[in-house]
Amino acid sequence: MPSAFNFGISPFDCLTADERQRVREHLDIAYFREGDVVLEPGVAPTHLFVVIKGFVRQLDGEELAATFGPEDVFDGRSLVAGKVSSRFVAAEEVLAYQLAREAVNDLISSNATFGALLFADLSNKLSALSQRGSHHEMQSLTMARVGEAAVRPVREVDAATDIVSVVRIFTAQRTDNVLVRDPHSQPPRLGIFTTTGLQKAILHGTPLERLAVGELATFNLVTVTPQAYLFDALAVMIRHKVRRVVVEDEGRILGTLDQLDLLSFLSNHSYLITRQILEATDLAGVKAAAAQINGLIALLHRGGTPVKMVARLVQELNAQCFERAWQLIAPPDLVAHSCLFVMGSEGRGEQLLKTDQDNGLIWRDGYTPPADLDQICQRFSDALAEFGYPECPGGIMVRNPEWRRPAAEFAQTVRSWLILPSPESLMALAIFIDAHAVCGDASLLEEVRAEVFKLVNDNDALMARFAAAINAFDGGSGWWNRILSLGEDKDLLDLKKAGTFPLVHGVRSLALAHRIAATSTVARIEALAADQRLPADLAAALVDSLHFFMGLKLKVGLEALQTGRPGAGIALDKLSSLDRDLLKDALGVVKRFKTVLFQRFRLDML
Repeated sequence: MPSAFNFGISPFDCLTADERQRVREHLDIAYFREGDVVLEPGVAPTHLFVVIKGFVRQLDGEELAATFGPEDVFDGRSLVAGKVSSRFVAAEEVLAYQLAREAVNDLISSNATFGALLFADLSNKLSALSQRGSHHEMQSLTMARVGEAAVRPVREVDAATDIVSVVRIFTAQRTDNVLVRDPHSQPPRLGIFTTTGLQKAILHGTPLERLAVGELATFNLVTVTPQAYLFDALAVMIRHKVRRVVVEDEGRILGTLDQLDLLSFLSNHSYLITRQILEATDLAGVKAAAAQINGLIALLHRGGTPVKMVARLVQELNAQCFERAWQLIAPPDLVAHSCLFVMGSEGRGEQLLKTDQDNGLIWRDGYTPPADLDQICQRFSDALAEFGYPECPGGIMVRNPEWRRPAAEFAQTVRSWLILPSPESLMALAIFIDAHAVCGDASLLEEVRAEVFKLVNDNDALMARFAAAINAFDGGSGWWNRILSLGEDKDLLDLKKAGTFPLVHGVRSLALAHRIAATSTVARIEALAADQRLPADLAAALVDSLHFFMGLKLKVGLEALQTGRPGAGIALDKLSSLDRDLLKDALGVVKRFKTVLFQRFRLDML
């Protein structure tokens, strides 16, 4: 009975003490010479294998399907199916643990997580991982709902109520806000008045006992539902620069959620970063706030916060940094008559650690920008670089005149990208349709982006050329063979080229072809699935794969920051057996998706 078995590898790390003992009692060691067949198609498997030394190749016919190295587990799916479907051959001398089928079946029956991690698809594996509790997600703020928090009851008053009476309510009810209903407006409206408005009331000049609260109430309520995550409520507060949100359920007001109540759940300083950004009076203040974002990301990651929620918060914090920096650098007149926007992963809301700047500027037709616009934009690009956002090697920044134009000229440029397509123009188009406004008049951006959808018009040849960029980084099947031949090739895997870009651009291409205006990849996938343009199972797998890629990139990036040795890719031989397994599954999803794209856009005809 082997005693050195490593129960820290997946899926054995989820076993109880009794289940581990069962493994020890049914475990043995097998030896295979180079070229020996470990498992043959069609036979009934008798054991699950865990490689100790050497490598085993899985072959489907003559095609390499996977390679298993030290601490990798195979072939659980054959055990469940009762029949081997691939040939497993020792690529060199192999030493492996073998666990009897009866013991594996017992473990699957007693431990659903073990079974899911052993043979399930990517979505079920990730679902099982999320339920393991190893990161305590269910204890995290991010998994709590607004309805579970301290939602405060709210008092409602008529818009004609005078300010003195409202202050008496504040004192009696020990509150700092009331809802204000104006039944005489068309249509009737509901607003909010807080203690902050008392300063305006005093300065108004009208005696407070004769000043109606409706004169100073804010009628653009910022609302969330009780089903929303607290993390999303925090993001809403950040975006709208408010200290509380109104909790509304199907038209019924349940109360308000105050930022102080929300922060009592919070073990990080995300709102403090926001306050620091908003209150910054110079670029040094914004830089100090921006410097804290990576630390916040690391804290959330260690706490088990889902990567999609981290990305959502990062998008909001980055947008606040960009907006405040632009307001400090650009004159108010330029800010009011233009739209500053970001693109790429930042625009899609899929950015985590800081990467290259991708931004542009559109200003209103008829407006004459300042004579020193060049210097203003250069200062902005330089400021972002100081904040830790590197300059874009391709020059996709406001300091580049190509990416700052009046609306009509920008629209004409977008039309030219479509009418006279080239590899460069189609890539510019891809970058632009992901744009997200961060400061100024967002309608300017939307008007220009609308030009894209006007000209697509079911142009299959154009869309095929646009979608063909999914192969831009594909040197044949090189990347696929590297991940399958793990252990034989120590090259770094460029995750963006191998997985993220073909997934993101493929989804972007389908969204453009079907005139879906969403800018985030997940929102595009959901819209495509709802419109039956993507099979539901593939759509779910694509979302899971995207989030896995983001999480893996974040993990590797944080490790690089900690060691001070930034890397250019993923060292496959340094990944855990679980991460390698999930990476193979996720890249397999991308490979399947590319097949769908080839059929949809007839890319084999190009």
